[in-house]
Amino acid sequence: MTERIHNFGAGPGVLPESVLRQAQQDIWNIGGSGMGVAEHSHRGKLFEKIINEAEEAARRLAGIPDQYKVIFMQGGASQQFAMVPMNLLPAGRTADYLHTGVWSEKAMQEAGKFGTTHMAVSAAGSKFTRIPDVAEIAYSSAPAYVHITTNNTIYGTQWRELPPVPEGVPLIADTSSDMFSRPLDVSKYGLIYAGAQKNLGPSGVVMAIIRDDLADTAPTMIPTMLQYRTYVKERSLYNTPPTFAIYMVGQVLKWIEETGGLAAMAERNAEKAALLYDFLDQSTLFRAPVHPDSRSHMNVVFRCATDELDTKFLGEAGKRGMEGLKGHRSAGGIRASIYNACPRASIVALVDFMKEFELANR
Repeated sequence: MTERIHNFGAGPGVLPESVLRQAQQDIWNIGGSGMGVAEHSHRGKLFEKIINEAEEAARRLAGIPDQYKVIFMQGGASQQFAMVPMNLLPAGRTADYLHTGVWSEKAMQEAGKFGTTHMAVSAAGSKFTRIPDVAEIAYSSAPAYVHITTNNTIYGTQWRELPPVPEGVPLIADTSSDMFSRPLDVSKYGLIYAGAQKNLGPSGVVMAIIRDDLADTAPTMIPTMLQYRTYVKERSLYNTPPTFAIYMVGQVLKWIEETGGLAAMAERNAEKAALLYDFLDQSTLFRAPVHPDSRSHMNVVFRCATDELDTKFLGEAGKRGMEGLKGHRSAGGIRASIYNACPRASIVALVDFMKEFELANR
């Protein structure tokens, strides 16, 4: 196959075509250096320029204040589930978690290995089909931090607005599946982290934005590579970082800038999501289980009338060049991941196919 298909995979997800084209060139010979980007030393001037430009692009896009650092790590968001409490949960304190799905639950379980956790709210009662109302949140008396998962890839829910947190308590956000999909007020957070493989680049790198005071609070006896201060002090170059992945993140961030920045990206994402949700809302065959005010603009989950029809739909969609639509193994059904780089044309093609399928299977 020489042509690209419609990629609705949940992650690693679709990347901008212009970025992939540039990477094709740069992986062979970047900047006329006679070497591919993956062959350059992380201590060399060329990679120093790459990582600096990636950080600068992130700062411009999100208006990141000076008292925050941008760092690149490995281990995915799952490693952050441990690093956050190791660094930010002192002995005798409690960490509050907003439970909205599998990933928030995993984050809380991991934190429980290092200290006391408190589930401030849970969406389990709705089977995770809606984001809890802020009135339902009950924080502990003096939490060390509040942890939120801003978008839930498995259940297709997303916080539209950040919930209030107690005065002076840092908000820690796992934004792995909606990072830089919309404008971001960094000053409202203590730490933001995201595995890159949804909206920022390939798998293998985590980008984090951390407030200076929080980066230097970890006990020094924890492993060096698990202290945020190590990445801040060494500018993410304590050891050999995932150089190609960081290069790709930089290219994706430049693409977001060139296509209008975060506000324009949010507008496009909302319009793409509306195409799909509007059809689902009038369909007599498909149904969208998520409450309208909690619907994700990144992951749209839906089902046919029966499991058998779900299977038939997925099979026929594959024959039409639409891949990655199968729901998460724990939830089943169908899921269209429509991240930043998913073209509008792919959503139009999907909706057109859904209309055909509905007519043929009423």
